[in-house]
Amino acid sequence: MSADQGLREAWERISTPGEVGQELERFAGRRMERIIAIVVGVGALALGTQALVNALLKMRVVDVPHVSMMALVFVPWGAMLVCCALGRAVRLTAGIFFVAYIVDLALWPFVATHQNLDPSDQPWIFFLVNVAGVAAVVAFPLGVQVAWALAGPFLYGTVRLVQGDFQRGFWVVTAFDVSFTLILGLVLVALGWMFRSVANGVDEARGRAVALYTAAATAEASEHERVAVAALMHDSVLAALIAAERAETERERALAVDMAREALTRLANAEAPAQEGSEEPVQIERLAEDLRRAVGQMGLSIEVEHFGHGAVPDRVARAMALAARQAIGNAVAHASGRGLAVVVEGHGDTGLTVKVSDTGSGFDPAQVGADRLGIRASILARMAAVGGVATIESDRHGTVVTLGWSQS
Repeated sequence: MSADQGLREAWERISTPGEVGQELERFAGRRMERIIAIVVGVGALALGTQALVNALLKMRVVDVPHVSMMALVFVPWGAMLVCCALGRAVRLTAGIFFVAYIVDLALWPFVATHQNLDPSDQPWIFFLVNVAGVAAVVAFPLGVQVAWALAGPFLYGTVRLVQGDFQRGFWVVTAFDVSFTLILGLVLVALGWMFRSVANGVDEARGRAVALYTAAATAEASEHERVAVAALMHDSVLAALIAAERAETERERALAVDMAREALTRLANAEAPAQEGSEEPVQIERLAEDLRRAVGQMGLSIEVEHFGHGAVPDRVARAMALAARQAIGNAVAHASGRGLAVVVEGHGDTGLTVKVSDTGSGFDPAQVGADRLGIRASILARMAAVGGVATIESDRHGTVVTLGWSQS
């Protein structure tokens, strides 16, 4: 796999800002839904088991209608419990159970027995009223939840009175059951609404915080970039102005013009993406030829010496050529090009070295201001970006800039 293919694959694996933002926006809400599903599963297990045991122990008639009614509600109940435990398809199975229970409740007066009933003996379907309520909390919007919490107990009460033929003994017991399920259902709906509101509030606060931080980070990055570009342009323009001010011969004037043209070109291309090059091998002789051409464009008559042989990736060759041109420009601007020499040395398949030296008065690299990016950005950082190194040795006898890259 080439480096370009590897980079593309790596970028494809990184989530986009929009995807990350969507995950963050619903972080607390998703966790709260999971908690609600677990709590609903535990409650539904307790009440549903009670209903199932009651149905099996008190079944008077074993026929297709009675067994079908039990299967109609208990099969979705079991599926809902499994999904609550797994955290998958909870809303779907809870919704199916809710609808199945309503159907079961509507069929109850026509299937359940009406003879020899004890008003205090609650039928198994009573224990599932609030299970249907929590299923609605999981599966449906708040309006449906409230509607069932208010209407569900009365629907059960009506069905129970119909089964008891509206006898006096059923009214008191049914009224108590209806009031109990009504209060409990409203409490469950209120708790679900409260916890979800808190989670949504947390998500909204996090979203606002992330948006503010992103805006601040973007503004800071833009400001840093503006300062860096301004400093780099300042170095280029300053070097061109110094060269123009010191130009006495026709060759030096041509060099000043070329430096000014390069500064203007950099300014025009400041918004363009950097051309980093590819991993295709480039012969060292080509790099030496590019430096000779650059030296000729600057109007200098020095010879670029070339030793050894080998090849380096195109991106490395471009970076070293640009760094070397910056070093040559610095030598011309600050040392008037005295004793300027450029040496390109290939080390076969192991690497490459480029040296740019002059016999000027030298300088102290540690005293270079942080806002001066001619050395830091154009030489040191550029070499570091391609896995190379750059060293600067300078004293009163001159300056030597060494650019090195080795095959790892």
